[in-house]
Amino acid sequence: MPHIKDNHNECEGQDSLKEVNARRVDQLIDLVEKHTRTERHLEEHSNITDLDEIKYVLELQRYREEQIKHLRNLIAYGKDDDFYKREVENIEKNLIYTEHYLDHNKHNMDEFTLQKTMEKQEHRREQLENLKHLQ
Repeated sequence: MPHIKDNHNECEGQDSLKEVNARRVDQLIDLVEKHTRTERHLEEHSNITDLDEIKYVLELQRYREEQIKHLRNLIAYGKDDDFYKREVENIEKNLIYTEHYLDHNKHNMDEFTLQKTMEKQEHRREQLENLKHLQ
């Protein structure tokens, strides 16, 4: 998940606001193009695609739509008041889902995948703590 500064005044390093916004516009264009390609693919191939994969793609599309909205708000208004709230909700949801998944499947997982999943969970906890401090 890309980390995007929430405020124009918090430019990364020595980057000017123009440079930051130029990168944001590029990222926005990339997201919109991916969203559009995926929509077309779903329209053309939804009859032959697995239902679980369609659910995953729709979730990915919702995530892209949130990111598009966030970037639009940053570029147009310099801030996105709902960003932290949405991020916290998403991370909490993913934490809970993955914990349940691990509880039921960790004995069937290979050691590498289990280790990486547990590391990801720890990273989510850190992200959640950091975001809650920023709200």
